[in-house]
Amino acid sequence: MRSIIRSKYYGIIRAVTVALAFFLQIITMCIMASYLMKGFFELYFILELVSVITVFALVNDEESYKQGWILIILMLPISGLFLYFMWGRKRENSPYYQRFRDLEIDTAKYLKQDERVATNIQQEHPNKVQISRYLRRSGYPIYDGTKVTYYKVGEDMLTAMLDDLRKAEKFIFMEYFIVSEGRVWDEILEVLTQKVKEGVEVKLLFDDFGTLRINTHAFRRDMESRGIHMRVFNPIHQDVTRMTFNYRNHQKITVIDGNIGYTGGINLADEYANYIVRFGHWKDTGVRLVGNGVWSLTCFFLEMWRSTRKAEVLDYEKYKPSIQVEEDGFVQPFMGGPHRNPTNPIEGAYTRMITKARDYIYITTPYLVLDQNMLEDLRSAAESEVDVRIIVPAIYDKWYVYMVNVSNYGKLIEAGVKIYEYKPGFIHAKNVIADDECAICGTINTDYRSFYHHYECGVFMSEMDAVAKMKQDFMETLEQCEEIQFDKWKKRPYHQKVVQSALKLLSPML
Repeated sequence: MRSIIRSKYYGIIRAVTVALAFFLQIITMCIMASYLMKGFFELYFILELVSVITVFALVNDEESYKQGWILIILMLPISGLFLYFMWGRKRENSPYYQRFRDLEIDTAKYLKQDERVATNIQQEHPNKVQISRYLRRSGYPIYDGTKVTYYKVGEDMLTAMLDDLRKAEKFIFMEYFIVSEGRVWDEILEVLTQKVKEGVEVKLLFDDFGTLRINTHAFRRDMESRGIHMRVFNPIHQDVTRMTFNYRNHQKITVIDGNIGYTGGINLADEYANYIVRFGHWKDTGVRLVGNGVWSLTCFFLEMWRSTRKAEVLDYEKYKPSIQVEEDGFVQPFMGGPHRNPTNPIEGAYTRMITKARDYIYITTPYLVLDQNMLEDLRSAAESEVDVRIIVPAIYDKWYVYMVNVSNYGKLIEAGVKIYEYKPGFIHAKNVIADDECAICGTINTDYRSFYHHYECGVFMSEMDAVAKMKQDFMETLEQCEEIQFDKWKKRPYHQKVVQSALKLLSPML
């Protein structure tokens, strides 16, 4: 009984320990700042001077999210400066970043572009080929011969995924941000256990922060006893002082035998299938790929898997697709992370979808925490008479993020962007659709975390039925939404405006 209790609270204890370590650093900084002001004027002056120099450097930086850090440093010249150097600044030459760059270079050897496909999309899809070119230049090939199924709710995708898992013959790769105890995980674990007995190779990669409650010593021993290979991405108790625990693996990928792949916003927890109710109806989306395009998802998984062990060598080739699919259209899976800043393909793909739209751009996102560049891109598109519509939740999971969402409504609506709140519950879907021609479905939120701090993935699709299905789902979802009116937004309570303005300044840290 005692071991069960220890197992249940192990994740909570680890999280609290890390949080205490972090806040002790902040308290120490504040004490140091106070002490310096009182007794060491010269040192305090030097730190103030460094703060000013840092602000000037940030003003001239290309990354607009640094504007938030400018304000934080100006408001908290000592503590803010320490926070920035620990959390906000780039560490281009750090061993942490270099390891991911080295892995990316190695993985690139397996991600070769078929020039025939590149030529075909140029001819068949001239209006949006620039998006594909950008992603290809970033290292991600485009494929034909891939069938895509779009799922407009999580329960449908999880049901299909379970069926595919039961048919696995060679290997199963699963990479997820959140895994929680419940019906979804119990059903998946039962299948994985049976597959191992049948000789199927099973690899699980979970983010440590997202799996705090389930990722205990007992859980890992249980996986080992079942013959399941499990690894944890970026344990939160490591590098607390360097703040690399802030970089999380937000990707969601399942690959089966190299021929079937899943991705989208759906994690392995009961709320994603509406088996339990947390914030009303949980609406999420995902895609199933069959055929050539699955190869990129396989490579993404293996790259992240290798990131958990230094100098690990794997033979990617034995996991290649073994079937051929005759299907119209093109798919281009892509990924990104903090080591790619300031040219992260995750934000770059979204930016190009917006700026290349001619008729409409429809976005579904739980978090509308925009940097200045994307805010202006959306405003510019709307002012150019592109139909820009964004669906966000009315029932939120994080109140402080919702406050920032609301604070961004005004400038967008003024420019002609239409904002809709999903009334039945929490919308966690991450979709972008443009001009009946192309779409992106994946793990990417429109916030600082996805664009700057997290490892994310998505699938760019064009000239296929899945794009039409995504648009149809968007229009049907609009019927369950309330459009935000500018006059009503302006009349929100004064205390909300103050809170929203304050939280917006802290957006880079949320």
